[in-house]
Amino acid sequence: MKTFSNFLQNTFFVLFLLFTSGAYAQNYPNGPVKIVVPFPPGGTTDILARVLANELTKKWGQSVVVENKPGASGTIFSEQLTNMPPDGYTLMVTATHHVINPSLYKNLKYNTRTDFTPISLVAGVPNVLVVNPAFPVNNIQDLITYAKANPGKVMFGSSGNGGANHLSGELFKSMAKIDMVHVPYKGAAPALNDLLGNQISVMFDSIPGVLSHIKAGKLRALGVTSLTRSSALPNVPTISESGLKGFEALAWFGMYAPPQMSPDLLRKISGDVVATLQSPQVKNQFSEQGADAGNMSQAEYAKYVDTEISKWAKVISDANIKID
Repeated sequence: MKTFSNFLQNTFFVLFLLFTSGAYAQNYPNGPVKIVVPFPPGGTTDILARVLANELTKKWGQSVVVENKPGASGTIFSEQLTNMPPDGYTLMVTATHHVINPSLYKNLKYNTRTDFTPISLVAGVPNVLVVNPAFPVNNIQDLITYAKANPGKVMFGSSGNGGANHLSGELFKSMAKIDMVHVPYKGAAPALNDLLGNQISVMFDSIPGVLSHIKAGKLRALGVTSLTRSSALPNVPTISESGLKGFEALAWFGMYAPPQMSPDLLRKISGDVVATLQSPQVKNQFSEQGADAGNMSQAEYAKYVDTEISKWAKVISDANIKID
């Protein structure tokens, strides 16, 4: 819960911005900007945030730095952000977890729908279903056939309960009507290590996380989770076109600010961020990571966030996923 002093601080700041918002937005930024990633360094969220920060530094002529503040699937810093002034100098780039967490954690101290200012969709990244090359399947239909013949014997790993790759697997199980055993890990890296070591057979992961292993022949890609093929893996079919029509489960990354940001400042930041995301430099660097740069207006993004919260709530409810 927000303290009374935080409430007064934010209220005063909002009233101040209402009177000065136009000039404030026009002069923004006039000092360093911090983008917080609520996950450890080195992951997809961190990589994409650093590319964006580097280009925003050039655009704004001010230092834009990335700080990593991991904890509790992104919820620890997310709560902190809700208590910060909406001045544009502390922003957050986070992942799909942000819209999944409300359905997993019943005691969050914030409302994901109302306690943040959505700025921009940063990128969308299809997950890809990969298997160890020793696993005797070559395509999606092979996997479904094998799993039906061996119920409860196919193990799929994930970075933890309730993450985007776990939910991709649950959606796949539901639509294919098969029984696979979920094996949660404390992060994508240990799950990937066990997949490479043939301790588990199957994993859904973001394309940037496994692309090098696919190219090296250490993993076999069976299908991507978007409705269209990925430019990073043009020869890998979608799961939808492989027999599970309509299957879609994207990992995506977005930028948020504290609540009650002034409309003028919101337009300024979101406009600059979208323009930067659509620059050839960013699009090319994102593409190398298997990511598609975001190109939604701020209003479209806000609506998308709301829709995604509802979508994943249904998947979690249907799969009876619980976090202890």
